[in-house]
Amino acid sequence: MNSSNRLDNLVQRVRHALAEAFGVQPSALVAAPGRVNLIGEHTDYNDGFVLPAAIDRHVVMAVHPRQDDLVRLYACDMQASSSFRLGEIVKDDQHTWSNYQRGVAWALQQEGYDLIGMDVALSSDVPIAAGLSSSAAIELATAMAFQTVSGLELDGVARAQLCQKAENEFVGMRCGIMDQYVISMGQRDHALLIDCRSLTYQAVPIPVGCQVIICNTNKPRALVGSAYNQRRLECETGARQMGVVALRDLTPDDLATHAPSLDAIVLKRCRHVITENQRVLETVDALPQGDLARVGALMNASHVSLRDDYEVSCAELDAMVEAAWDQPGVWGARMTGAGFGGCTVNLVDADHAAAFAREIAPRYQKRTNLEPDIYVCRAEQGVRVL
Repeated sequence: MNSSNRLDNLVQRVRHALAEAFGVQPSALVAAPGRVNLIGEHTDYNDGFVLPAAIDRHVVMAVHPRQDDLVRLYACDMQASSSFRLGEIVKDDQHTWSNYQRGVAWALQQEGYDLIGMDVALSSDVPIAAGLSSSAAIELATAMAFQTVSGLELDGVARAQLCQKAENEFVGMRCGIMDQYVISMGQRDHALLIDCRSLTYQAVPIPVGCQVIICNTNKPRALVGSAYNQRRLECETGARQMGVVALRDLTPDDLATHAPSLDAIVLKRCRHVITENQRVLETVDALPQGDLARVGALMNASHVSLRDDYEVSCAELDAMVEAAWDQPGVWGARMTGAGFGGCTVNLVDADHAAAFAREIAPRYQKRTNLEPDIYVCRAEQGVRVL
C-alpha cells in the first residue's frame, strides 16, 4: 500500500471513530509523521548535529472543539479512552498512552497559552517502540490540534520545544530536541541538518536514485529509560571534566589530550559523540554531491561506534545491519534511534531496493528467529492540518 492510501485509511478510521465515540464530526484533521535519523545518534542532547528525516508513516487525529476545558481522547488502535480537564492535569497511570497528550497541554499552558477542550480520535501507522518516534509524533499532532482549535500563534521551533518540554518534564524522558524538531519542521524529499544548540536547520536533499529503507528488528526497545539517562550523565560528566559546556565543543584531538584523565567508560561515550558529529557534517557535504559511497561508509562507521563505544546496539540490531552489509546495492546501514532494539536505516540503490526488501527478512530471521518488518520510505512533510 502506498503512503497516500495509508494516510487516507487513517483519516477514514479517525473520522468514523470520532463520530462513534463522541457523536461529533471533525472540525480539523491533523497528521504528524514519524521520523528516521539517517546519522547523528545520541548527539542531540550534547548540543551536536543530527540529520533526521520525517517519514511517510503518521499519527492522525480527528479533532472537534468543546466549549469547556474537558479533553476526551479515544485511541482507535487500543480501543481505549481517557479524559482530563485542562484546569487539573495529572498523569494517568492506567492509560499511560494519554500522558503525551496531557503533557503537551500542560506545557502549552505553562507557556501561557489559553487552551479550550476538545474531543479527539487518533490512529497511527508509526510502529510503536521501534525507534521511529511514535511518541513525538503524538506530541506534535496534539500540539497542532490545540493550535488549530484554540487559535494559537505558534511557530515550528517553539512547537517542537514545547513538545520536548512535555516529554522531559511531564512524561519524564530526558530526550533531546531532534525528534520533535524534525516532526515539526520536516520537508518532503529532504533530510534536515539540525544544529541542536542554535536550533537552526538546513534542508539537505536526498539524492534521486537511492531509497531509504527501514528494517524493524521487532526486538522491543527495553530501554532505554535507565540506559539512556545513564549515557546522558556519562556525556555530561565528560564535558564537565574537559571544561566545556557540551561535547559538541570538542574535536578528536581535544579528546586525545584529555583521554588519560578520563574514566574508560566516559572516554568511550565521549569518543562516539565527538566522532559522530564529524560524520554528520561530512554526510551533509557528501549528499548534495551524490557521493553515496561516502555517505554509506559514514553510516557504517556510525553503527560500529554505537555498537562498540556507546554500547547501545544489541544482537538483533547487529544481525540486521550485518545482513544488510552483505546485500548488493547497499550503500550503508546502521542502527537508528536510542538503541537496544528497534530499527535500522539503510541507504539502498533504487535498482536494488525491491530485492533488498525481499531478501533481508529471511536472512535476519534465520539468525534471530524473529520476523522483521520492512518499510520502504520517502522523506515526508512535517506535522500539518490535512
